[in-house]
Amino acid sequence: MRRYETIVIMDPDLSDEQRQPVVQRVQDVINQENGYLALTDEWGIRKLAYEIKKKPRGYYTRFDFCGTSAIVDEIERFFRIDDRVLKYMTVLLDKSADIEKVKEEIANSLKTVEAQPEISSPTDTQVLSKTAEPTEAQAPEELPATAEGPAHKPKEPVDADPPQELESQANEGEAIASETKEEIK
Repeated sequence: MRRYETIVIMDPDLSDEQRQPVVQRVQDVINQENGYLALTDEWGIRKLAYEIKKKPRGYYTRFDFCGTSAIVDEIERFFRIDDRVLKYMTVLLDKSADIEKVKEEIANSLKTVEAQPEISSPTDTQVLSKTAEPTEAQAPEELPATAEGPAHKPKEPVDADPPQELESQANEGEAIASETKEEIK
């Protein structure tokens, strides 16, 4: 038997009662063809990369199953016919999958997910230490270096009066311009 993974994007406007027959149909097809449905993973509503049938969001469901190509053909035929399905994709994960090993793998992955503690969000102090903007607690010289380069230092203020060199260059430019006007006459 082969192991497949099918990801289905359904219409996000459907209720759970309207979505459930699609999931049930996939399960029935797998069972009728003597396949094994290892996992049904509902990811929920997510933003699409591009609109599909004028919908910016879609309801994602992933099926992990073992079976033959006949199962895949029947599932995809059903998805093409059903208007509730926006997109689908089936990927071959393993050409020669052992159902017992797949069961053990799924059981182990579920155990590790349950055993993991919840991931905590970064604290305010961690967020402040990663910013490149100065805060009240940080002096401009104490800013952290970024991946782009050294720490940002504020620019020195620009003098309001232009240097004398620029004024002399401007005067020379005016003199040249008046000479060319006289030549034209």
